[in-house]
Amino acid sequence: MTLRVGGITPLTTIDFPGHLAAVVYCQGCPWRCTYCHNPELLDATAQTGLAWAQVMRLLERRVGLLDGVVFSGGEPTLQNAIGEAMDAVRALGFRIALHTGGMYPERLRAVLGRLDWVGLDIKALPEDYGRITASGSDARRTDASLDMLVESAVAFECRTTWHAGLFSVDALLRLARRLHARGVRHWTLQECRSTDAPAWQLDEPVLAQLREGFE
Repeated sequence: MTLRVGGITPLTTIDFPGHLAAVVYCQGCPWRCTYCHNPELLDATAQTGLAWAQVMRLLERRVGLLDGVVFSGGEPTLQNAIGEAMDAVRALGFRIALHTGGMYPERLRAVLGRLDWVGLDIKALPEDYGRITASGSDARRTDASLDMLVESAVAFECRTTWHAGLFSVDALLRLARRLHARGVRHWTLQECRSTDAPAWQLDEPVLAQLREGFE
């Protein structure tokens, strides 16, 4: 097993809806979003201090105490070993969740049958993707991953991190309408928590419009 792990959270109640879970943080991500809350995981070549065997020993001690394991990051689907890692965790009896930016739809398809839940990050409207991710990427791959999830039987939600300096309230409303039109029924808006980020500028009428179709 060669999965490169940057860290682990032994217990969480918020990362896998309805389940007590551990979170395995996979090393490496191709994007450089300015608000990333795990910047130490971005470099895929960075030295990690946690071997996969250690992760498995920790999870073995939590059989019967936890419901599931979340593979987060970084970007878990960046690593070819992710499917084998999920199989090993499933063999212990855990449910499997994935946090992903959806930039590798073909790799998502390869592990989709192993998953019980997916949290898909939607960064912005398509025209803003390259700027937000600081990578030159567009939204086509994430859109392909979204279409795949909508068509599948796997439970999922979309999640967007926002503050007023990223893009406008109007763009946020257009993003909400776009996601709803594409078949999304669970969407979480996350406040960007950064000392450099401006405060939210969302009044109740705007919040009501954002909630429309997602409750």
